Amino acid sequence: MELQLALDLVNIPEAKEVVKEVEAHIDIVEIGTPVVINEGLKAVKEIKQAYPHLKVLADLKIMDAGAYEVMKASEAGADIITVLGATDNATIKGAVEEAKKQGTQILIDMINVKNLEQRAKEIDALGVDYICVHTGYDLQAEGENSFQQLQTIKRVVKNAKTAIAGGIKLNTLPEVVQTQPDLVIVGGGITGQQDKKTVAAEMELLIKQKIHA
Repeated sequence: MELQLALDLVNIPEAKEVVKEVEAHIDIVEIGTPVVINEGLKAVKEIKQAYPHLKVLADLKIMDAGAYEVMKASEAGADIITVLGATDNATIKGAVEEAKKQGTQILIDMINVKNLEQRAKEIDALGVDYICVHTGYDLQAEGENSFQQLQTIKRVVKNAKTAIAGGIKLNTLPEVVQTQPDLVIVGGGITGQQDKKTVAAEMELLIKQKIHA
């Protein structure tokens, strides 16, 4: 089980500062969609150069032109690139083929997918690396969480690894860990805390303990 830090509301220098604080406790740094929009793929490149030992995920939320956008993110040094599960199979296939050429991985973000179980099954057959349940920022405000969704996709996903994102905090992490996703994605649960290092260390402990349990 790995821990991914999602950076959403930062510029490049701030991103580097946050990663520096918690790098010992995380496996993957996510350059979130707002950062990519503000800074471009340069953000991916600079974080990868600064922290070559960490994997970097470019949260492009690709909806079209799968192969081209995966190629560009891979060139910038991304290890994992996100594609939306709500897109068509052709876009996902194009992304997967290009990622295989580039030696990178595809994470499918299931944000706003209507028939989760059915779509997860279809996507699992397309050769993607991760399928991620994700309660978006706007829905979290309405009290939704990804926990039930994770249980739903765990029942049907046979090939891909599973991931969970959206509003995970230290106090909700034990429940998430019990469902055994391969990847836990935390944003504000770390970045919004006063002592980021301590929170990240405690999260790491919960996540890694589960492997040995």
